[in-house]
Amino acid sequence: FDYLVPDALDARVAVGTIVRVPLHGRRVRGWVVADDVAPETEPERLRPIAAAVSAGPSRELVDLCRWIAWRWCGPVTALLRSASPSNIVPPEAVPISEVGVHPVVDAPAGLDGIADAPVGLVAWPPASDRRALVRSLLAPSGSTVVVVPEGVRLGSLVGALERDGRSVVVVRGDQTGAERTRAWSAARRGACVVVGGRVAVLAPVPDLSAIVVLDEGDEGLVEERVPAWHARDVAIERARRARARVTLVSPVPTVDACVAATAFARPNRALERDGWPVVDVVDLRDTRPGFGLLSETLATRLHETIDRDRRALCVVNRKGRARLLACAACGELVRCERCGAAVGETDGGLVCPRCDEPRARLCTRCGGTRMRVVRAGVSRLRDDLAALLPRATVAAVDAATVHVPDADVLVGTEAVLHRVRGMPGRRPGLAAFLELDHELLALRYRAAEQALWLLARGARAVGPDGRLLVQTRVPDHEVVRAVRARDPELVPGVERERRQLLGFPPFGALAEVSGAGEAVDAAVARLPDAHVSVLGPTPTRAGARALVRADDVATLCDALAVAAADGRRHGRLRVDVDPLRV
Repeated sequence: FDYLVPDALDARVAVGTIVRVPLHGRRVRGWVVADDVAPETEPERLRPIAAAVSAGPSRELVDLCRWIAWRWCGPVTALLRSASPSNIVPPEAVPISEVGVHPVVDAPAGLDGIADAPVGLVAWPPASDRRALVRSLLAPSGSTVVVVPEGVRLGSLVGALERDGRSVVVVRGDQTGAERTRAWSAARRGACVVVGGRVAVLAPVPDLSAIVVLDEGDEGLVEERVPAWHARDVAIERARRARARVTLVSPVPTVDACVAATAFARPNRALERDGWPVVDVVDLRDTRPGFGLLSETLATRLHETIDRDRRALCVVNRKGRARLLACAACGELVRCERCGAAVGETDGGLVCPRCDEPRARLCTRCGGTRMRVVRAGVSRLRDDLAALLPRATVAAVDAATVHVPDADVLVGTEAVLHRVRGMPGRRPGLAAFLELDHELLALRYRAAEQALWLLARGARAVGPDGRLLVQTRVPDHEVVRAVRARDPELVPGVERERRQLLGFPPFGALAEVSGAGEAVDAAVARLPDAHVSVLGPTPTRAGARALVRADDVATLCDALAVAAADGRRHGRLRVDVDPLRV
C-alpha cells in the first residue's frame, strides 16, 4: 500500500521503520519497504502515515527478506517480523559503536587460509572442541555473525569469545521479548559478535564482515514455518550482498555446501582421528536366527558401558511396539484393510499409521492370530533390552518424552541424541544404532546425508573416548565406510554424482506443494508446463500433495510465486522449496 510521509515524521521514517497506518477504518502496523515510489493511484487520494512506532530492519535486510520470500515462496511479513525487535525501539538513528580491532587467532593445523575464502567449508570432527576454530574465523574488525542450530547451548562458546575481549550479543530461542529487544538493539550498534540460532543470520549489524555457520547440514537451521528458509543459504546470500566472507562448518559436509564453497579444508589426520570415537560395525546378515537386533556385539558393548559407569544410547527410528508384522503361520504381512499400508502395533492394539484405522489381530489369508515382529519399535526394544540386561535400568525416549529418566540404557528415536545433551550425571559412553538400514535405504533423496549426520550426532554425544556401534545389512555402504575411515568426503563425492544424474538439488530445483485439495489443484493448474514438471497431486490424510521440479531455482521460484498466490485463494497451502524429507 502507498502512503504519504508527513513532514513531522520525515526524519523518523525510513525503509524498515515500523509504522502505524490507516487501513479500512482501522489503524494497523506495517513496515516501510520502499520510499520515493510512484504511487499506483492519484496523489490526492493518498493518506498519511499516522505514526512512526519503532525501528525495524535496515534497507539491506528488507531487500534480503524479499529475496528469501521469493526463494522459499512465502509471505515477506513473517521474515520482516523475525528481523524486527520484539518490543518497541525508538526509530531514531543509532551511531555505530567504535570499531575495535582484535588480533587474529591462529587457525588449527591444516586450516590455514580458509578464513580468506568468500565461501569457505571446513570439515571439523564431531567430537572435537570447536571454540578455537570459531575464534580463528571471526573478523578482526566489524561484526561477525555465528549461527548455531541449537541456540540455547552457547555458554562455553560465548565465554571463550568474551575472554578474547569481544562484545558478544546472544540470540536464543528461550529469551523473553525484552531480552530479544535488548539483543537486537545491541546488534544494531555493530562492532560485535552475534551468536545464536538460525534467526541470528538476520541480525541488524550494520558492519557485517564475516558469518560462521556451524553444523551447516543440521535440520535445525531450517525454519519450520512458511517460508521454510535455510540459514546456510541465507548466510551465503547475505554475505555476498555485503561483500563479507562466510565459512560453513560441519562434521559431515552436505552436497549443497560442497557446491557452494569456493574453498574446502580439513584438519590434519591426527586431529581428525582423535575427533571421532571408536566405531564398531555389526553385519546383521551374520546374526544368529532368533536374535533380531540384539546381536552378541551389542550385548557385550552394553555390559562394558554400564561397567564403566557410563550411559548407553540405543537408537532406532521407529516408535511404538512394532512397525511391521507378519502372520507367524503363513508369513503374510499385516496390512490395513482400508488403504493397504503396513499396520503398526501400539500399546492399544494394531493401528494403521497412514489412516489411523484400527485392525483386528487376525490374518486375512489364513485366519491365524499369532503375529511375528518383522520390525520392532522402540517400546518392544525397551522390553527386549530390559530382559537382556536384568540388573540395568532401561527407559524409552522419543520426541514426546517430557523428562528423560536417569537410566543405564536409553532406547528411542533419534530424539534421544538431542535430549541427552546437557543431562547431569553420567556421560553417554555408547551410541548404538540398532538398524541403520532404516535410514540408509530410505526413499528420501537426502537419505545418505541424513544417515551420516545421525551418526555424527551419536559421535558428538559420546565424545572421543566413547564408542559408536552400527548394525546394518549393507556394511559396504558409503556412509558406513565414511564413518569407519573418519573420512567426511566419501559421502558427498558419491552423492554429488547421484544428484547430478537425477537432477536433484543443488543441480536442479524441487518443491513440495501440500495443503487443501482444492488449493493444491489450483496451484498446480497455474504452473507453466514448458518450464516445470509436476508429480501429482496425490491425496493425503490432510488434503493433497504434489512435487514440482525445474532445471534451476530461479525458474521454479518464479513459477511458484504466481501459482502459490492463486492456490492460496482456494484454501490452506504450504510450499516447501528444497524439502529435506522427500
